[in-house]
Amino acid sequence: MMHIKTLLLGFVLGLLPITAMAGSGHDHGHGHGHSPAPVTQETAKENAAQIVSALVTRDKLENSWLLITAASIEKITVKGTPEWLVIFVNSNIADTEKQTLYVYLTLGGEYIAANFTGN
Repeated sequence: MMHIKTLLLGFVLGLLPITAMAGSGHDHGHGHGHSPAPVTQETAKENAAQIVSALVTRDKLENSWLLITAASIEKITVKGTPEWLVIFVNSNIADTEKQTLYVYLTLGGEYIAANFTGN
């Protein structure tokens, strides 16, 4: 499972210009001295949808993910840092462990990570 997380993280870092990484392996270690202005919930949803689309384009996710909209969007705190968590649920995926995709963004809407575990 860690290999899949690493591949997803590497892919999005290489593809998206909005990519911002806090540390390797999705550790959420934020040491940035500056942050973009917080985005709205709707913008966070749009940014996460763009990430899902990019993952489909790179064959990291099945095409059926293109038809899925965010099931939920919430602000969470990870290691004292607020983030957006956007969750997508795709019941068309046979493997139940891969039906829920968690996309993490900074409050400024920048990509942090995406995975199927929610960790």
